[in-house]
Amino acid sequence: MTIRRVRTVDGLAGPVGPFSQAVVANGFVYTSGQIPAAVDGSIPADFEEQLEATLQNLRTLLDGVGSSLEHVVKVNGYLTDAADLEAYNRIYVRWFGEHLPARTTVGVNLWGVALELECVAVLKEETDD
Repeated sequence: MTIRRVRTVDGLAGPVGPFSQAVVANGFVYTSGQIPAAVDGSIPADFEEQLEATLQNLRTLLDGVGSSLEHVVKVNGYLTDAADLEAYNRIYVRWFGEHLPARTTVGVNLWGVALELECVAVLKEETDD
């Protein structure tokens, strides 16, 4: 079995700790939690902008390792405020469309951001026939 650990990809801020932003193994991509940080470290102020930025970061990471949002099979979402769930669902479905993965969403306490998303995806080459 080949395991590829990806510290970061072009277009993302570097990780803030000793971890890989993605690990590719057995045809799957396992991402670390993505937050709404831009490459320059800035974070949008409101929840909806943070969610858009986080989903863009997740897309950038997946594209960078050979997958995509369309290949996501599982998402874990961590929200700091349950009142944001309606906005989360509305924006989430715009990004995933008909490719809705399995999902878990929980309320947590995070450091300086309103949400964090992690996922498991299949590599594009594993699904192309």
